[in-house]
Amino acid sequence: MSHEPHEVLITEDPAEFLALAEGHLAADPVLTTVVSTVTHRVLAQVARGVPAPPHPRWWAVVRDGAGEVAGVAMRTAPFAPYPLFVLPMADAAAVALARAVVARGEEIGGANGTLPAAQVLAEEAARLQGGTASIWEHTRLFELDDLVEPAPVDGRLRPAAAEDTELCLGWFQAFAADAAEQAGRGEDGHEEYFTREDMVERIEAGRVWLWEVAGEPVHLTGFNAPSFGVVRVGPVYTPRTHRGRGYASAAVAAVSRRLLDEGTRVCLFTDQANPTSNRIYQALGYRPVVDMANLVVR
Repeated sequence: MSHEPHEVLITEDPAEFLALAEGHLAADPVLTTVVSTVTHRVLAQVARGVPAPPHPRWWAVVRDGAGEVAGVAMRTAPFAPYPLFVLPMADAAAVALARAVVARGEEIGGANGTLPAAQVLAEEAARLQGGTASIWEHTRLFELDDLVEPAPVDGRLRPAAAEDTELCLGWFQAFAADAAEQAGRGEDGHEEYFTREDMVERIEAGRVWLWEVAGEPVHLTGFNAPSFGVVRVGPVYTPRTHRGRGYASAAVAAVSRRLLDEGTRVCLFTDQANPTSNRIYQALGYRPVVDMANLVVR
């Protein structure tokens, strides 16, 4: 219950976190998709001997007074301000988590995730740090229901190959900046960046697809590895000179169809301030699940 004391366990070991929280994550695998996919990816990296990054990387389990899991969160983002990702939890649990992180000597520069938990945590962090918390981006999580085929367009879908690495890396990096610009935001929020190593890993795993017309790539659709039977599509990027021609709809539909045929559930995030992407995905059969937000603490 929200008025009972909460215990916060923070671990840098993804295996320990999964041992504690796997049941909680698997109970609603669409809602928990970000935490699940990131944790499983890091677990695989640890198994390969990839060294820990210089930025904070940990997971948190919040237990209620009865010892039950009341919520989970993680701090794994490789980009400033290294925001926490927060899943649903009672207000008191979010406050306890904020206090535990600050007590570790860490500054909380932002929080992403479900509302109101992410906002409660950010506001408590701001209070403790003498700053303010504000929402930088409103996002929405969708799950694909029945796929609705879009109107046919020129071109074809193909998996990205090794020789596409630099192109794909540039488009991944341009995605966040263009999304912020389209939504009328500045560039001082939670701008993710991607490394060449990350792109090579994604391409080798077959998780980056290109739509090409007459041999020229005009669009990119990526997706994450499945966790608990759920795959999250993204990023979805069309360079400015190729927009408005239906490539995104065609590619997302084709990739989504492949994923459904593999027996997975399919979801994706949209920026609520971008009416074009929200309209496109809903036309394909994606249905809203929950609204989330990205907050900045200054």
